[in-house]
Amino acid sequence: MLKDNIFDRAEYLNVLQKRTAAFRDGYRQNIALIGDDSIGKTSIISKFLDSVCESRLVFVYLDVRQETLVSFARRFIGVLLYNFLINSNLELKENLDFLVKKASSYIPHTVSKINSLLSDLAKGKKENMFSELLSLCESLYQETQKRTCVILDEFHNLEFIGKKRLYAEWSKLLITQKNTMYIIISSRKHKAQVILSKELSLLFGNFELITIEPFDMDTTGQFIDYLLPGLNLSRGIRNFIVNFTGGTPLYVQMIAEALSHAKEESLVDILENLLFSSSGIMHHKFSNYLKRFQDSRFSSEYQHILYLVASGHNKYKEISHLMRKPQAQLRARIDELLESDVISRTGDFLKINDRVFGFWLKFVYQEKLHSLTFDAKSQKAAFRKSLESMLQEFLLDANKPVTERIIELLRLFENDTIQFEKKKIKLYHFREIKPLEFGKPNLREGLLCRSTDSLWIMGLNFEPLTEDDISEFAKECKKFRHKMQRKIIIAFKNLDENSRLRALDEKILTLNLEHLNQILDLYSRPRIIA
Repeated sequence: MLKDNIFDRAEYLNVLQKRTAAFRDGYRQNIALIGDDSIGKTSIISKFLDSVCESRLVFVYLDVRQETLVSFARRFIGVLLYNFLINSNLELKENLDFLVKKASSYIPHTVSKINSLLSDLAKGKKENMFSELLSLCESLYQETQKRTCVILDEFHNLEFIGKKRLYAEWSKLLITQKNTMYIIISSRKHKAQVILSKELSLLFGNFELITIEPFDMDTTGQFIDYLLPGLNLSRGIRNFIVNFTGGTPLYVQMIAEALSHAKEESLVDILENLLFSSSGIMHHKFSNYLKRFQDSRFSSEYQHILYLVASGHNKYKEISHLMRKPQAQLRARIDELLESDVISRTGDFLKINDRVFGFWLKFVYQEKLHSLTFDAKSQKAAFRKSLESMLQEFLLDANKPVTERIIELLRLFENDTIQFEKKKIKLYHFREIKPLEFGKPNLREGLLCRSTDSLWIMGLNFEPLTEDDISEFAKECKKFRHKMQRKIIIAFKNLDENSRLRALDEKILTLNLEHLNQILDLYSRPRIIA
C-alpha cells in the first residue's frame, strides 16, 4: 500500500485511532484484524503507527514468526524498551543489552524483572514465562503511568514458541491487566476465528473482530487511475484489471508498476512476465505458497482439488466424480484446505480465495506439471492464448446489456445452494426465464423465472430505490400466484436503511452488485463492473 494517500483504508484507520484514543484515557478494547494474505493488513498497521502521536502510550509491534520462546521474548523486550526510550533524546541502538542498560535509570523495577526473566529463559525455564513477559507492560505502567499497545502480526504463530496452554495463560492476563491493549493480526482467517471463539472468548478483555476486505470495484478503479495518472489506459483494460485482481491491493500495484514502465509491452506481456516466467514476482509467490502442502502425504490430492476448483469444477459432487473418490473420503482433505484458508465454501460451492492464485494454478502450474515435452515455448504460447481468450471474453461480456448477462447466469443454475452471510438461497434450474416490464420510474424492468418447484420475480434496479418503490414492487409480485414465490431485487445502487427495512418487512430478498458478482465467480463468469 502507498503511504499518505486516500487508499490507505480510512475506515479501518479511524477505528484503530478511536480505540487507541479511548485506551489512552483508560477505556480498553482489544482488536483482531483478519484478512487474506496480501490484502493490506500490515500496511494499515504501518499507516496507523505513522499517524499516531500518543506520548502516554508505548507501542510494541512484532511480526510473530515460527520461533522459540527465547527468541520471541528477546525481540518483545527489545521493541518494548526501544519504543519506551524513543523520546528520551538518547542515541539508541537496536541491541538488547544496550537498551536494558539505558532503561535501568528510568524504569529500574521493570528492568529488574527483565533481567530475571532473561536469566530464567537462559536456564531453560518455560513455566509462566509467557505471562511474565506480557506482564512487563503492566510493570511499565506502574512505574511510568504509560500504557502499552501490543501489536502481534500473524499472532497464530505464537503456537510455535513451544508453550502449552498458551491461550489459557494469555486469557487470564486479558482479564486482569487492563493497562495493556492488544491488536492481533492474522492471514489465517479460519484459524484466527476458531482461536477467538474458543480460546480467547472472554466477557472482559474480548476482541473486536475486524475483517479487512479487498477494495471494492470503484476503489480498485480509482487506485489504478491514481497509480497510472499519465497512462492512457482504455476503460476495457482498466476494468479487466479490476476483475482479474479482485481488488487485492498488492496485485493492482504489481500490474500498475509494470504498466508504468512498459514501453511496447501489452497487458498480456506483463501478466506473462509476472505469472508465467519463473522469475516473475507472482510466480515466485504462488510457487512458495504451494510448498506448504508438498510435505503432506496428501499433497497430490490437495493439488488436484485446488486445480479442479480453480477450473470451475467447484462442487463436492463434481470433485468426487472427477477424482473417482467418494465424497466422504474427500471431505477430510477439503476441510483441511478450508481450515488453511486456501479455499472457502458458500453453500454447495467451493472457491479459491485468491483469484490470481486460482488463475495461476489453472493456466501455469498445472499446464507445466502435465506437460510431456517440457517445451517452454509451447507452454508460453498456450498460456498467452488462455489469457487473451479470457481478456476477449471479458470485453465481449462487458458490452452486453446487464439484463442479458443475468439471464445467461440464471440459465446455469442446477438446483444448488449458495449462502450470503447467514442466508441460504437455492438456485433452481429454471425451465422458463422471461423479461418483465414494471414501468416504474426507478424500477422499470425485471425477470420472471419458473422452475418446477419455484417462481422467482426479480426486479432489476439501476437507480436509488425509495420505500414506495419497494412497496410498489411487492404489489406487482402479488399478481403472480405461486406457493413457492421468491421476491428478489438486485440493487445496483445502495439501498438506504429505510428501504432495506421495508424490503425485509415485505419479505423481499435484496441483492447488490457484490452479491451478483460472487455468484458470477462461482460459475466462472466475468464480473460486472459498474
